[in-house]
Amino acid sequence: MNNSDKGFHGLGIAPGILNVLAKLKLTAPTPIQEQAIPPAIEGKDVIGVAQTGTGKTFAFGIPLIQRVLKDGKPGLIIVPTRELAAQVDEALYKIGASLGIKTAALVGGEQIYRQISRLSRNPQVIIGTPGRIIDHMERKTIDLRRIGILVLDEADRMLDMGFAPQLNKILAALPKEKQTMLFSATIPEQIVTIAKNHLKLPTRIEIARSGSTAQNVTQELFFVPQEDKMRLLEKILQDYRGSVLVFARTKFGAKKISSAVRALGHTSADIHSNKTLSQRRDALNGFKTGRFRVLVATDIAARGIDVTNIELVVNYDLPDNAEDYVHRIGRTGRAGGIGHAISFARPNQRRDVLTIEHLIRATLPVSKLPELPPPAALPKFHVEEKREYRPPRRPGRTSGGRSFGERGGSAHRPPRRPRYDSGRPPRKFSR
Repeated sequence: MNNSDKGFHGLGIAPGILNVLAKLKLTAPTPIQEQAIPPAIEGKDVIGVAQTGTGKTFAFGIPLIQRVLKDGKPGLIIVPTRELAAQVDEALYKIGASLGIKTAALVGGEQIYRQISRLSRNPQVIIGTPGRIIDHMERKTIDLRRIGILVLDEADRMLDMGFAPQLNKILAALPKEKQTMLFSATIPEQIVTIAKNHLKLPTRIEIARSGSTAQNVTQELFFVPQEDKMRLLEKILQDYRGSVLVFARTKFGAKKISSAVRALGHTSADIHSNKTLSQRRDALNGFKTGRFRVLVATDIAARGIDVTNIELVVNYDLPDNAEDYVHRIGRTGRAGGIGHAISFARPNQRRDVLTIEHLIRATLPVSKLPELPPPAALPKFHVEEKREYRPPRRPGRTSGGRSFGERGGSAHRPPRRPRYDSGRPPRKFSR
């Protein structure tokens, strides 16, 4: 009988945590949990490579809680986004609350004084984004010298977002004698460098090769002109009845797409970095509960959305990085479910498609464009408006005061006379 037949028994998990898992009706570990938990509980450094939605949070969360309860030293979990911090905090609360574990989430977009209040209660587990952790370090409201276990979750995403300087500063402030766990879906060269510098003989666990996509997620590709993307999305929303997660490349694009989807009669919300923390939570909770059928997001949410049973992921815009494609489509087909991912590519983006195919080592099946709805059904902002030409205003003083860059004086002041207009040559000066 192997460990999967025994459930979580036989992995070295303490009886108290096993009881909590039983109450949560978690009976069988996922592959990443089955292979990562034993060495992590033994105190070894771990590198875990697995697809998104395979249970990585509990793979490091269970050993972390057990280590904290045993040694009394707090743990630190660094994540790239606010949404992922909230997801990890929620998952650890399920396991640790009944065991007396207190957590503190440190993220941007929230008043720092609330977080200082949480830190004053001496939480055993701190979850934070790099920038906000640095803020607390500079305020001396957090002491990293006491950390006994460190987790870098989605470290590749942190590097993609430009957090390398902050990560190096945090790692330099941590004690050398600590346990470190690094989990991600991809392992680029920068992650290998971090592992060499900060992990001691790590145990590498690779459930799926770096860059692989979930087997239970089917993929589809349409080559479509930019001006026809919304019409194609309208057709897709008619064909699929479940929840749909749409990814846009920019914040402005996410807002426009969400507005257009609402104009088509569907409930929709958008989530991106311009939204406040409370707005992002409201959009995510509304998507989870079904209040919003469609959620439009930028890549900031690619790894921070933990919603099961998302029927469809639509890449309205291809991602800037091929690795983000893996994380985007990993939002569907989670926890063993099935899902589908559709990508829109402009005709001049064949090179970008080839880059994605090279990463996932598979060819994206191209589908023929269906008959699209007429353009008249689209919102007005998708039609370029022609504005009437207006001549520029004359410089000078206006009723509202001086305009930016204007000189004072009457609006009808004659033009200044050129310096040499008398016909005489300029005076020559000799030394």
